Amino acid sequence: MKVTETLNEGLKRAYDIVIPAGELETKVNEKILAARADFQMKGFRKGKAPLALMKKMFGKSVMGEAMQETVDGAVSDQFKESGDRPAQQPKVEMTKDDWKEGDDVEVSVSYERLPDVPEADFSGMELERLVVEADEASIQEALDNIAKSTNNFEKRRKGSKAKNDDQIVIDFLGKVDGEAFDGGQADDYPLVLGSNSFIPGFEEQLVGCKEGEEVEVKVTFPAEYQAENLKGKDAVFTCNIKSVNEPKPAEINDELATRYGAESLDGLKKQVSDRLADEYKGAARTVLKRGLMDKLDDMFDFDLPPSLVDAEANSIAHTLWHDDNPDVKGHDHPEIETTDEHKKLAERRVRLGLLLAELGNKNEITISDEEMQRAMFEAARQYPGQEREFFEFIQKNNDAQQQLRAPLYEDKVVDYILELAKVSDKSVSKDNLQKAIEALENE
Repeated sequence: MKVTETLNEGLKRAYDIVIPAGELETKVNEKILAARADFQMKGFRKGKAPLALMKKMFGKSVMGEAMQETVDGAVSDQFKESGDRPAQQPKVEMTKDDWKEGDDVEVSVSYERLPDVPEADFSGMELERLVVEADEASIQEALDNIAKSTNNFEKRRKGSKAKNDDQIVIDFLGKVDGEAFDGGQADDYPLVLGSNSFIPGFEEQLVGCKEGEEVEVKVTFPAEYQAENLKGKDAVFTCNIKSVNEPKPAEINDELATRYGAESLDGLKKQVSDRLADEYKGAARTVLKRGLMDKLDDMFDFDLPPSLVDAEANSIAHTLWHDDNPDVKGHDHPEIETTDEHKKLAERRVRLGLLLAELGNKNEITISDEEMQRAMFEAARQYPGQEREFFEFIQKNNDAQQQLRAPLYEDKVVDYILELAKVSDKSVSKDNLQKAIEALENE
C-alpha cells in the first residue's frame, strides 16, 4: 500500500492511497476459499467446487465486499500510522473512474483530525459554591403554597357573581343543530372557572353567573376535536347554576400532611425542608458549573475542527429560530443564516465538549450500567402511564441512549475537576441564589 499526503493544513488532512491489485485479489481469493468449505454445487461434493467456477459465479459480489474491506482497512491503518482521530466520518472516494478488475485501487481520503488537547493543572483553580439553608420563612412559604394548591371550596353568599378560580356546580345539556349529543350532558358537575378543562370559550361565558341562573353558552368545537361528529360544529349548552363556591386554602395541619403522604405536620415540614435543600443544591451546582465552564473556556485555546463548529452553529441557529417561531413544528421553513454570535457560542461548546471528552478518556471515566439504568428510569417517570413503552424505546434506540448518557458523562468529568480544584463555600440568601440563576439565563 502506498500513501501520499496531499493536504496538511491546520486540522485538515488528505491522503492518496494506492492498494495494489494483488492485495485485492488475495482478499477475494480468501473469501471464496472461506465460502467453499460449506458450498454445495451440483456434480461436486460439498466443499469441492472448483475455485475458478466459484469465482466466475460470485466474483463480482465478492469483489465489492473485498474492496470495501480493503479500503476500510487501508484507512484504518493510516489512522494508526498517523495517530489521527477523525472529527467526523472521513470522506473516501475512488479516484480512478475507469477502474477494472486487475487494476490497482486508488482512493483519496480527507478528514479533519481532532485537536491535541493541552494538559492542565486544576489544583490552582479557585471556584465558589453558593450555599443556601432552608430557613423557617422558606419552609412556611412552601407550606402556604401547598395549602393554596390544595383548595377547599366554600359556598359564596347567595347572589354573588362567580369569578375566575371559583368553583361552580352546574347541570348542563349541550345540543348541536338542536339535537343533544353523546357526552354533552351532566348533572352536579363541579367546574373551576379558568381551569381550561372545557372547550375554548366555555368557561369565560360563565364568569359572572349567579346561583339559580340559567345561562346559555355558545361555543364552537375545535377542528381537531377528538369526536369526529363534533369537529368544527357550533354548539349551545344550557347551564343551570346550582352553586357558586369560592376557593379557601387548606389549613396547615396534620390532616393536610397526611394528604401529602406525611404522618404529621412535622413530617411534612421535614419533606419540604429536604425538597428545598435539594432545589437549592441543584441551583447552586448550576451556578458553580457555569463558573467552572467559564474558567475552562479562558484556560484553554486550541484549534477546532471547522466542520464541528459549523454543525454546532447551524444547530444553535436552528434551535433559536424555532424558539422565536414556536408555531412552526416541522423543518419546512426558509434557510436559517448563522451569525457571528452563533459561531462564537458554537466554538465555546465544541471546545468545552472536546476538552471534557479528552479528560474523561484520559482518566478512564465511564458510565456504569447501573447509572445508565437509573437515568432511564428517571426519564421514564416523565411519561406517566407510558413508562414501560418509553423504557423499551430507550433500550432499542442508541441515539436516545446517547442523549441520556452525554449529560451523565459530562457531570462525572465536572465532578472530577471539582475534586482537584479549590472550591470554597459561600452562604447566601435564597434571593441572591435566584439572582445568580437569573443572571445565567439572561446571558
